[in-house]
Amino acid sequence: MTFDDYKELSDSELLELYCSTIKELKARNIIRTKNVLGDLGEHLAVQYYCNNSKLQNLATAPTGTQNIDAIDRKGCRYSIKSTSQGTTSVFYGLNEKGSTEKEEQKFEYVIICHFDDDFILKAIYELSWDIFLKHKKWHSRMRAWNLSVTKNLIDDSKIIYQKE
Repeated sequence: MTFDDYKELSDSELLELYCSTIKELKARNIIRTKNVLGDLGEHLAVQYYCNNSKLQNLATAPTGTQNIDAIDRKGCRYSIKSTSQGTTSVFYGLNEKGSTEKEEQKFEYVIICHFDDDFILKAIYELSWDIFLKHKKWHSRMRAWNLSVTKNLIDDSKIIYQKE
């Protein structure tokens, strides 16, 4: 089906196709929730790590697990974030901005899946906990932390995959 074929569909037919696509993505375990980009990033990251002998094999954490999305055989915890705009969704459960309490480590690594506007994977970056702490930014409206995919963050991260 080409892009022009979609233009021929009625609104109802287009919505039906979208719903069917979501159901099929769930049936194939590519997505687990209604957060399509986030689930796609988790799926592709775990798949990429498992298919690369130089990387840890990851297993997806159960839906609803706090702070992490995957775990490796050594017990290291991974938080996986996806973005197409350059800023990740937020990390909840961390100390608020200005807190003097020592930050409890919630995961060992952050994986960022960076997509283009067409949901094509551009890059996968891995950050250690310490690099995450260095680059986290306060999101005042959400009262939580996120990451901006900047040149400095990329320079400090391990580039796992980058589209040529």
